[in-house]
Amino acid sequence: MSLKSCILALTIISALAGCALEGDDGDPGPAGQDGVAGQDGAAGQDGKDLPRELSIEVVGRFNTGTYGKAAAEIVQFHQGSNSAFAINAADNQIEVISLADLPTAAVGNPVADDSLSSTAFTFPDSVTVKDADGLDITLTLGEANSLAIHGDLLAIAVAAEQKTGTGAVLFYTLNALGEGTFVKAVSAGALPDMLTFTPDGSKVLVANEGEPDTDYNLDPEGSISLISITDGVPADLAGQINLTSDMIFSSDLLDDEDYDTDAKRRALLQAAGVKFAGPAGTSVAQDLEPEYITVAANGEKAYVSLQEANAIGIIDLEDMTIEVKALGFKDWADYGIDFTNEDEVASFRNLPNVYGMYQPDSLASYTWNGAVFIVSANEGDARDWDAFSEDIRAADFIDPDALNMTFSTQLQALYDATGGEDGLGRLKVTSVLGDADSNGEVEALYAYGARSFSIWDQNVNLVYDSGDDFGRIAASVLGNNFNSAHTENKGDNRSDDKGGEPEAVDVGVIEDRTYAFIGQERSGDLFVYDITNPFQAAFVAHYNNRDFDVDFELDDDLDNPCDEAEGMDCTDVPNAGDLGPESIKFVPAANSPNGNPLLLIGNEVSGTVTVYQVTER
Repeated sequence: MSLKSCILALTIISALAGCALEGDDGDPGPAGQDGVAGQDGAAGQDGKDLPRELSIEVVGRFNTGTYGKAAAEIVQFHQGSNSAFAINAADNQIEVISLADLPTAAVGNPVADDSLSSTAFTFPDSVTVKDADGLDITLTLGEANSLAIHGDLLAIAVAAEQKTGTGAVLFYTLNALGEGTFVKAVSAGALPDMLTFTPDGSKVLVANEGEPDTDYNLDPEGSISLISITDGVPADLAGQINLTSDMIFSSDLLDDEDYDTDAKRRALLQAAGVKFAGPAGTSVAQDLEPEYITVAANGEKAYVSLQEANAIGIIDLEDMTIEVKALGFKDWADYGIDFTNEDEVASFRNLPNVYGMYQPDSLASYTWNGAVFIVSANEGDARDWDAFSEDIRAADFIDPDALNMTFSTQLQALYDATGGEDGLGRLKVTSVLGDADSNGEVEALYAYGARSFSIWDQNVNLVYDSGDDFGRIAASVLGNNFNSAHTENKGDNRSDDKGGEPEAVDVGVIEDRTYAFIGQERSGDLFVYDITNPFQAAFVAHYNNRDFDVDFELDDDLDNPCDEAEGMDCTDVPNAGDLGPESIKFVPAANSPNGNPLLLIGNEVSGTVTVYQVTER
């Protein structure tokens, strides 16, 4: 036997021997004692349903004591001085309102609080600017219309003394007290109505509204000005985006020669649904009046509301072009609308063949899944001047002493069923739409505004609209006080016009959720929606800082809105609360003087700036 065979044999024998010697398992032994208990882990956070509830509290308020004269309009926040900046058009100055000691506890009486104070920031009534040849020219200025702040740089949009003239943007650097050092003035277009910085602060965009004078003797073109900022210093000249040769149409079905004249551009825009209203002979650029601009977070595109035209313009900041997109119409057959003030109660009805023009005023924007979305406050507005007005009541269409037209069979039946002249006849509508084939028969009515807010995608396609929420929510909370004007406490008196008139909007993030904040100019309502996912927007909260039991009346069309000789009585306006919210500015918690997210709201009729604290419950 070989050595390997011997070793293998011995190995097998050993293994077998081991098996033979192994005994059975014994019985289990007694259980051991329990070990020492470990420490408790940290408590987890409570789960949160969506949408989350928000607490909205007034933590401060500033009162100018001036009523009906736009003494508190556009508001902004300067973090360096912990101050709110608000345009006071009555005194043509800026109120710098200190928020340095802002509490976290709500004030005792939010409708009458005046716990905040201000210092006046004034600016000259004339400035020197450069013209295209580099020469100095002097502009005489009128009212400030808008302001914007980026870091410590303040920009103020100021109209010319005559609004049809060339306006200007005034730049200041701000210190820790909110005081300004003048940098320079740059000429803009006619009636610079709103301005904003790009997110990186490298540019200022100006919406030059270009309104006509009331007799249409002068009607300047609307335009967009773009002022570059380098190392904190504005350029001497603004670039201009006009609404003629800088207008583009992105459809591959069109060539450049398809829109190389004003007539061609107007025909294409009208076919797409853009509304034009003005005297014969006005141009597209005269009829399109830029209102409000929001800039995408990446700084590549901006979006401008063309309110009266029921459109939004997409501005390419690289190519310096603008594309105008019609917004379409809201079908009031699908939603409830209160269309008359004669019954003086909240009453809603669906109206077939009646449409709303979205006509947004303020815009905001945000990003979801890397895409830009635009949020609009759909106020509505008419072209209404002495020399031309489109603004009529529905009843005027068939009034022999007015337009002397007829309604279609369907529209006449609806008119009769809703109360005729005192019912649907009260609704304010445009005279330039409704008779599609120009045969003297009106088939549809088109009212101003959509009484809602909307979300649009980056191509200006409708993603979401709040429908009839605003009217129904306000009526449920305020009862017959809903749709009150901001000049008196008389409910339902704006239902025949544009309802509560959504005027102001801003967007902000609280605890990783994105919210839209919308203020209604006439009734004073504040609505909050969770818009984190634009395709699943949801109502969150309603607040109204107004006392509807206070008796007052003013008229902001009078030189003296409180003129007792005209029957006005402003005695108790200080106790009526906030009237006429015109603008909203969201301040995130990281920048807030009291560490909580804030809303700054400028109320032009009550002349107040109100500071809300918005936190999760």
